[in-house]
Amino acid sequence: MNTLLQAALTAAERGWPVFPLRPGGKRPALHSETRCPRTGACAGGHVTWERRATTDADRIRAAWSTGDWNVGLATGPARLLVVDLDKLKSETDAPDGAANFSALCERAGQPVPTTRTIRTASGGTHLYFSAPDGTHLRNTAGVLGPLIDTRAHGGYVLAPGSVINGHAYRVEGPALIRPLPGWLLARLAPPHPRLDTAAPVVPLPRAGGRLATVVLERETAKARQAAEGSRNASLLACVRAVGRFVAWGDLDRTHVETAFQGAGEAAGLPPAEVTTTIRSALDWSIRTARPRSAA
Repeated sequence: MNTLLQAALTAAERGWPVFPLRPGGKRPALHSETRCPRTGACAGGHVTWERRATTDADRIRAAWSTGDWNVGLATGPARLLVVDLDKLKSETDAPDGAANFSALCERAGQPVPTTRTIRTASGGTHLYFSAPDGTHLRNTAGVLGPLIDTRAHGGYVLAPGSVINGHAYRVEGPALIRPLPGWLLARLAPPHPRLDTAAPVVPLPRAGGRLATVVLERETAKARQAAEGSRNASLLACVRAVGRFVAWGDLDRTHVETAFQGAGEAAGLPPAEVTTTIRSALDWSIRTARPRSAA
């Protein structure tokens, strides 16, 4: 059996809805809202990747029979909270996500939680926790610390078996999933605290060059610090300023969305409003972006 198909079926057997990602990549293979044909599953309106994610084995076999799709695991519908600990992208003495997470646990007087652990293709780590009943956690970027993101409703992770640059995501150690510790839940439940006095959070991973990185850092900081009464307008403008780099392929859309989701919520905007504004701004940017050579 195709290895990626088996990975998708294995996740589905655990009750985790999956959907196809581009071969060798992280982006959904499904069409976006701006390119929705309004036929088939979308006849009544665009159906997002999160809603199309499935545990139906027949649908999964049919989808993965058409290509070597990587496997996206929709964390919200799966009732999972995944802590994403990034590796540094350059040689430096600065602490990576795992070190920052260990320091966070130490400051909280808590042990580093042991749960299902996935080693990512880049050498980072995904920690899988079951989300508490009655909660609706959203993605965060930097709320727990630099190089620490989380995936929940509105987010996804690559399931074990997915391959990036020839390196597969793989399970490390026991597969048992633990409940999200209460002290972490308290830090992740919205609204998230403003981080005006904290060091700027660098949302990673990133695919683009230095300019794209600088603009993303600058605009997420501006969105996070927006004054009441102008927060939504500021968020819209900041996302549009970054959108051209998504259109050019310099930055991954999912990570840009996650970075601005954390910034918007930190500014005090409701999570659903933040998500809608980000999606609208990026769709507009992608639709209207000039070619790089003309920019």
